[in-house]
Amino acid sequence: MSSRKGRKDAARVVREQLARERRRKQTLWISLGAVLLLVIAGLIGWSVWSGQESDEFTAPPGANEAGTGIVVGSGPVTVDIYEDFLCPACKQFEETSGATVEQLVSEGKVRVVYHPVAYLDRYSSTEYSTRASAASGCAAEGGRFTEFAEALFERQPPEGGAGLSDDELIDIGAEVGLARDAFGSCVRDGKYRSWTAHVSAEASRADVTGTPTILVAGEPVREWTPENITAAVEAAGR
Repeated sequence: MSSRKGRKDAARVVREQLARERRRKQTLWISLGAVLLLVIAGLIGWSVWSGQESDEFTAPPGANEAGTGIVVGSGPVTVDIYEDFLCPACKQFEETSGATVEQLVSEGKVRVVYHPVAYLDRYSSTEYSTRASAASGCAAEGGRFTEFAEALFERQPPEGGAGLSDDELIDIGAEVGLARDAFGSCVRDGKYRSWTAHVSAEASRADVTGTPTILVAGEPVREWTPENITAAVEAAGR
């Protein structure tokens, strides 16, 4: 009898162990399924967000067809200039080569597309890069993009601070000939913030990883001196 009872107890222990193992596996698969669903949901959400980030925007007058930049000039050679208004190297580029680019435009040699990206928001406590880029869209709406952009670089604030306030941006706009009320409303309403996000997202997709980035006929100019830019334009125009 004791032997039979021992076998029954052993069988019961085995059954309980098997049942526990089945429950453990079921719990594991349920957990894995839940994690997989979260991953899928996250990927779908990211896809929707990135699509909205790139597609839902209002481009200012003067933008190219893709809405990724402001076009200045109509020459046969396209020059793409990617800049961030908080970028010190971009200010240096404008100081050393900005006049050369303007001359090439005036001579009818180039079509310049300015892409005011907002890569450096993390270096400002007020998302200055985004605010300045959006304000440049307002300036384009008023027909003063290049004048406003030049003034922004001349008064570029240091990284790590608040940057210029909206009031200061509006004052600069008025100084370069923009109607204060219309320009001010555009800046305060953030009318072109979605456009800035689009410009930045598309620049990133185009593998533009830093500013300034200068492309002449789609080819990067590694050292953006006046001489190199002019030479690249002349080579592309042949």
